Amino acid sequence: MELVLVRHGLPVRIDATEDGSPADPGLAELGHLQAQRVVTALGADEVTHLYSSPAARALQTAQPLVEALGLPLLVEEGLAEFDVAHSTYIPIEELRAAADPRWDALVRGDLLHADVDPVAFRGRVVTAIEAVASRHPGGRAVLFTHAGSINAYTGHVAGQERPLWFAPAYASLTRVGAARDGRRGLVSLNETGHVRDLLTR
Repeated sequence: MELVLVRHGLPVRIDATEDGSPADPGLAELGHLQAQRVVTALGADEVTHLYSSPAARALQTAQPLVEALGLPLLVEEGLAEFDVAHSTYIPIEELRAAADPRWDALVRGDLLHADVDPVAFRGRVVTAIEAVASRHPGGRAVLFTHAGSINAYTGHVAGQERPLWFAPAYASLTRVGAARDGRRGLVSLNETGHVRDLLTR
């Protein structure tokens, strides 16, 4: 089967939730435009199943494809990002522009600064995606998820030790071939042709 990992579109910023609960930002206006382009990017593919992280930004990115295909969208908790419990959400390009120490940590691939066990995080994501692959042999499942989660699974497939080893763009597509005998292979990383004019710098 083929697994298509889609990073969510650009979200809004949440500096802090009032009660300290986890931040769950929806998409910014540009993020909604990026989500529409996913439909175009997958127009020639026979998609059989749709999955999403429980985060609002992933669910909203999935919605145009759900409407276009008429397929049910299944929520998979294991696709959530490493910052799922954080009470703030600042888009990464804003961290970079502000020379925020959190940006430097992410560049180093350091998740411990965010109180995240990188081994446990990767294990949770891999378990979730492998479960999807085992349920749908021979199909094509599209999974709407996050940059860290995409890094976790593709890093596992490619044998990369760093928890963050490349930078998936908003609404980008990353494809992994999943054979019935357990073999896994990267087909593409970070397809962005469909959103190149909509990406932030």
